[in-house]
Amino acid sequence: MDFSFIDAKKIGGNIGVFFITDTLKFSQDFCKHNYEADVSKILKSKKNFRAKVGQILSFIPSGESEFSEIILVGLGKRESLDTNSIKLVGSKLVQHLNNVEAEEACICFNLNIKLPHAQFVNNFYLGMALRNYKFTKYFVDKATDNKIHLKKVSFCMEDASVAKQLLAESKLLVSSVNFTRDLVSEPANVLYPKSFADACKKLEKSGLKVRVMAQKELAKLGMGALLGVAQGSVNEPYVVIMEWNGGNKKDAPIAFLGKGVTFDTGGISIKPSQNMGDMKYDMAGAGVVTGLMKTLAERKAKVNAVGVIGLVENMPSGTAQRPGDVVKSMSGQTIEIDNTDAEGRLVLADILWYTQGKYKPKFMVNLATLTGAIVIALGENAYAGLFSNDDKLASELNESGLKSGDKVWRFPLSDFYDKQINSEIADVRNTGNGRGAGSITAAQFLKRFVNNVPWAHLDIAGMAWDKSGAELNPKGATGYGVQILNQLVKDYYEAK
Repeated sequence: MDFSFIDAKKIGGNIGVFFITDTLKFSQDFCKHNYEADVSKILKSKKNFRAKVGQILSFIPSGESEFSEIILVGLGKRESLDTNSIKLVGSKLVQHLNNVEAEEACICFNLNIKLPHAQFVNNFYLGMALRNYKFTKYFVDKATDNKIHLKKVSFCMEDASVAKQLLAESKLLVSSVNFTRDLVSEPANVLYPKSFADACKKLEKSGLKVRVMAQKELAKLGMGALLGVAQGSVNEPYVVIMEWNGGNKKDAPIAFLGKGVTFDTGGISIKPSQNMGDMKYDMAGAGVVTGLMKTLAERKAKVNAVGVIGLVENMPSGTAQRPGDVVKSMSGQTIEIDNTDAEGRLVLADILWYTQGKYKPKFMVNLATLTGAIVIALGENAYAGLFSNDDKLASELNESGLKSGDKVWRFPLSDFYDKQINSEIADVRNTGNGRGAGSITAAQFLKRFVNNVPWAHLDIAGMAWDKSGAELNPKGATGYGVQILNQLVKDYYEAK
């Protein structure tokens, strides 16, 4: 979607869009046509239109006009306007424009609000652009029925200079969120460990330093936990390291890590066949880290950052690891495999240990579609589960989530839960000893592999895929995580 600014002399086209709050007072002073009279008339006939957030009302203007159709978009209460409600307005407008197969629209900023106008436009753009996405790569016969119609949006406001600066960065962010969505949407016969690693390698053109470690090197490093997950598949595992060095050379990096199980059958502890196809997105954590690193490089963030992803496929076969097996992790800790479907934590265990030892980072944040239990606790598409050994980092993530819209909810960690992953024959086992607190015991497992480094774990199992497409996301991959981590870096760790 091309989003650009125009001056009042150039407004016009098929569709003109104006904003209106719950007071239903309408004003505009830079159009030739007097839309105030038209709006007053249509509002009298449409009693059910109360200008709620994202509510749409369209009509044909009277007489000669710059536009053949006018759309009023509700903003709700003027005093309640915030970044997330503005994003929702943009999202609702995009849905309407695509439903009526509009290819272009002209937005006329006709409001006097306390919120900085550039900030309004930036969040409105994010709402529009993030919603104006659809993964259509594999449609052939139905390509026309599934295409995105909206191609061009013109925005008219008095002074667009600050808004243009904000949008330049936001466009890079949207590109990276959509890049993550594309990765998560790919079927597992297309996106497997090797092809995922190849996709990461191509990001060197964005300025990243990318290193790919194959099976022999992983074995030499002693990554027995990660290799145990991969041993049932013909697709070899990889660990990809992406570095962005935009800060002071002497500064320790910040680190982001992602679970990249490109397909998860559950292994020998095989999942039910119903909906198993959804497990193509069990690599979403790795997809988010990849999208984030792309964003940091392309916007030339003033920070040193490293992204590490573990790429495996979890398959049942004659060579697959079994329940009851014991593997040795890179940390030296031995792990009893109680359930081969609790595999993501095994992958993360080795890359967490590798990262804290190799890079001595300021902090580590890992993301994973780790447990179904987090969906039971928080539902879908509301909050990701947050677990952390550091209150400061947890607070920063919470604030970044509220600001970006990628919200998190913190869960406890304690010795009470840690005892539940003790094993009778090894140092630790990969599941808890009961049915309860599955997300917490999974996090406790990860905590054993971070030493004293400030660390946070985001369980995004309920956030990576939107089955309804109700608000900001279309149906399918959401790209959740790129925005919150970019906000975290920007607000707390990037040189000003």
